[in-house]
Amino acid sequence: MYAREQTRSVRVGNLIIGGNAPISVQSMTTTDTRNVSDTIAQIKKMEIEGCELVRVAVPDLKSCYSLPLIKKEINIPLVADIHYDYKLALKSIELGVDGLRINPGNIRNVEKIKSVIKSAREKSLPIRFGINSGSLDKDILKKYNKVTPKALIESAKNIITVLEEVNYHNIIFSIKSTNVIDTIQANNIFSSKFNYPLHLGITEAGPPFQGTIKSSIGIGLLLYQGIGNTIRVSLTGDPIEEIKVGYEILKALHLRKRGLNLISCPTCARCKVDLNKIIKKVERQFCNINKP
Repeated sequence: MYAREQTRSVRVGNLIIGGNAPISVQSMTTTDTRNVSDTIAQIKKMEIEGCELVRVAVPDLKSCYSLPLIKKEINIPLVADIHYDYKLALKSIELGVDGLRINPGNIRNVEKIKSVIKSAREKSLPIRFGINSGSLDKDILKKYNKVTPKALIESAKNIITVLEEVNYHNIIFSIKSTNVIDTIQANNIFSSKFNYPLHLGITEAGPPFQGTIKSSIGIGLLLYQGIGNTIRVSLTGDPIEEIKVGYEILKALHLRKRGLNLISCPTCARCKVDLNKIIKKVERQFCNINKP
């Protein structure tokens, strides 16, 4: 295992990301944020599973007004996920979220981004800028002809130029692609040039089986190299599964301890018991044990 890359330390609510803090596991709700009771109920289940930060989509103003109602009922930091409309970011800050996730690929106006940063600065609020292969600036795509690690890094550099102009660095970055290799290479380049904390993940990784494999390889290789400060396993389905997979990745690399580490034989002709049945019984019996 490589030594961990030293990055800035960023506080999101009661959670520290970067610096010497443990690598955290986060996820995102799948409920309609406007449905406050359903969203709170899902987050409560995520908390039990070990989720340390939760993100909710904020597609409209009504969703914004749900944020303080949700926040007061949960115990982990609440991050507003903003696309397209920077005014939703401003309103989310006003209503007291713990952090923002902004996609610079679909909020391209620099002055609008600066206004969000200015508002965040007033509350010392952290922002994650999510560079994503699915929403790169058209000019960058035209320059590189397709999504490449260098194209992803150029998008990140454009935001860093803005951050340096306004001198605000309470920032986390994520650089994600649906392509595992592009994600690994882009995060390697970024970590060699900048000391912002990195949120790791493979974007739109797919259904549970496929997405788990992609995420385990992409996130796992980067963590092994000492890169990354917080992770989100992106799966189509229940966010509880994202959290479980996230902790298994960290456990496999000896970066976090949570729950049992079951070791079982794949079986062969020498096996004289129904080991598969036994393992399933053990998993059911001990699934709620979350201590190391």
